Amino acid sequence: MRHPGEIAVQRRAGVRGEDRGSSRTRPEIPDVAAAFLREQHLLVAGAADDRGRFWAGVLTGPPGFASPEDDRTIVVHALPGPPLDGLFAGERAIGLLAIEPHTRRRMRVNGTAVQAKDALVVWTEQVYSNCPKYIQTREPTSKPAGTPARLGGGTALPAHHQEWIGTADTFFIATGVEELGADVSHRGGNPGFVQVTGPASLVFPDYVGNSMYMTLGNLELNPAAGLLFVDWERGETLHLTGRARVDWDPGDVPGAQRLVRFELDEYVHVAGTVAPGWTAPGYHRFNPPVPGDASRTSGERTARR
Repeated sequence: MRHPGEIAVQRRAGVRGEDRGSSRTRPEIPDVAAAFLREQHLLVAGAADDRGRFWAGVLTGPPGFASPEDDRTIVVHALPGPPLDGLFAGERAIGLLAIEPHTRRRMRVNGTAVQAKDALVVWTEQVYSNCPKYIQTREPTSKPAGTPARLGGGTALPAHHQEWIGTADTFFIATGVEELGADVSHRGGNPGFVQVTGPASLVFPDYVGNSMYMTLGNLELNPAAGLLFVDWERGETLHLTGRARVDWDPGDVPGAQRLVRFELDEYVHVAGTVAPGWTAPGYHRFNPPVPGDASRTSGERTARR
């Protein structure tokens, strides 16, 4: 089944061909993907809450905590913290992203999940890999500590959270459409590629990708979106939920094919979600330069602290 939102976006973007988007995915987990999953200690998850608001969060554990049981079933021996906690008491659509920043490898799994005691059981509908573009290399230097705990939240971002977002080189976006499932995707660029335009709004560029347009295809039909920003030094996460729309005029933003404008409904700040103290990032050589910062060009380098 082809996704009507993806078809609409592909046509507007000038993409031709019938083998793009979710129609080219498969439900089975290949052996190489199963082996990759068993090596991971961090998964990004995306889902909608009972109000239809999308959130992105993380699941962590030692290598092997995400274990394929057969070619259509994954058991994740961990439960999500806030704001996804409690959502999977009943079966619910989920998007999962397994990402290994130090090798720039990633794969996505979309399907449904339900809590089974202290684990999530995931039944796969779409399994596919993505290219390494715009992933910054970094590795954890410690293990996750403590239990995830809310540090705050609200409907308007304070100055320190605006700075966090405005200096990020990575974030994750969760989207979905009822009856078509949920999805979570990676976005990366040089620090400053996400611009905060107000206490409840931000904008980011959509760079050249794999032309599947799964995120933008979902937004074409449903503007609900959840964003996740990680503080790699402190092991904290910032979760935003709101509405996103595509602006097809990229303006003068280097490398942008279009822009995505996000309006915040609510945010949650959580501690103890990922390991603190990751190594300094090496920026991907394809990262476009950021407007207003001629001193920071794309390429492999060590980030300024």
